[in-house]
Amino acid sequence: MNFVKTLICAAAVAALSTAASARDLVMNANTSDPAQKLAIENLIAEFEAEYPEIDVIFNLYDHEAYKVAMRNFLVSDAPDLITWNAGNRMKVFVDLGLLDDVSDVWESEGLYDSMPAVVSASSVDGKQYGVPYAYYAWGIYYRKDLFEQAGITEAPATWEEFKSVGEQLKAADITPVTIGTKNLWPTAGWFDFLNMRVNGAEFHAEMMDGKVAYTDDRVKVVFAHWAELLEADFFIENHPAYSFQEALPFMNQGEAAMYLLAPFIVSMFPEEVRQNVEWFPFPNIDPDMPIYEDAPTDSFHIPANASNKEDARLFLRFAAQADVQTRLAGTMDMLPTNINATVKDDRFAQGGFAQLSQATGIMQFYDRDTDPGLARVGMQGFQEFMQNPERIDAILEQIEAERARIYGDL
Repeated sequence: MNFVKTLICAAAVAALSTAASARDLVMNANTSDPAQKLAIENLIAEFEAEYPEIDVIFNLYDHEAYKVAMRNFLVSDAPDLITWNAGNRMKVFVDLGLLDDVSDVWESEGLYDSMPAVVSASSVDGKQYGVPYAYYAWGIYYRKDLFEQAGITEAPATWEEFKSVGEQLKAADITPVTIGTKNLWPTAGWFDFLNMRVNGAEFHAEMMDGKVAYTDDRVKVVFAHWAELLEADFFIENHPAYSFQEALPFMNQGEAAMYLLAPFIVSMFPEEVRQNVEWFPFPNIDPDMPIYEDAPTDSFHIPANASNKEDARLFLRFAAQADVQTRLAGTMDMLPTNINATVKDDRFAQGGFAQLSQATGIMQFYDRDTDPGLARVGMQGFQEFMQNPERIDAILEQIEAERARIYGDL
């Protein structure tokens, strides 16, 4: 009989893995949020119906416990499948030799064509080490009614248009942008997009991998663009006092017009506000620069020490199918990575899906793509810069010292 065993207790994993038979497929997952848990359980049920000879043993951890347990179970008691993140978080384990090369799955399933935006995020040295199943697009959410109140008829597409929109909003006594930096990470979205729009994805990826100094002149150009907005008073005052949720009322109450954030913000708008909310991608700065987007991506991986890699590959092939991803991402309220999938009839989902499907490539967000210690110091620096832009040289030197400590001298 087919069954799914959902275990929160990590201590039970070893016993289950040891007892697994040849046609058991053991999956360790961090999808403990209710919608994610349901989506993966539904996926497993579909897979078992397709392959009744395979029983999936589903070991579920909460997010923080999973981070601690991964390094142990990947080495000493590897399951056959894991959920994790694409990008640098994946690369850490690839570099340690703990994840299997699954380029054969990409080749046999034509994933280079059906998942073009996530190829680079799934690759290390030209080989693929995971199959993404869901992601989400960052963008600038704005109140259309406030734009109209300020005489703005179109969303900006370029940096100059964005600055012009901000000035029009200010003239109408509306703060252009709300942000809560008490959490630190909202600042990283601004850095990521500015860096990708100014310097491109390859440069950004090298920075995230510790191969570029934060005192590099090309990095300073990024902050020069950011400073244009700070000097023009585009952001709400005292933003370090607010979490990202606490900064939302400024938009809900009509005091601020825009917010750079992920789609989870949509559910936080009151219905009467949500009706007036639209969004646009982060504006272009260099017209010759290909468009890259921040899109945190969840993916399946096969540990290098897995015992049932054959059935694990069957699972990856199954999870990559367009119709499967349509249902999976829909339940998770995220977006499918397969461009042939469909998304729910919602303007935000439809727009985000089109945005990511048309992107030249995607990045994984600052604190997912670089060393955690460096990310913490970097985001602290971004927050300080937003309060005291004149201290940029000292701030970048401080972040660079942390980069050098972690990654070494260049």
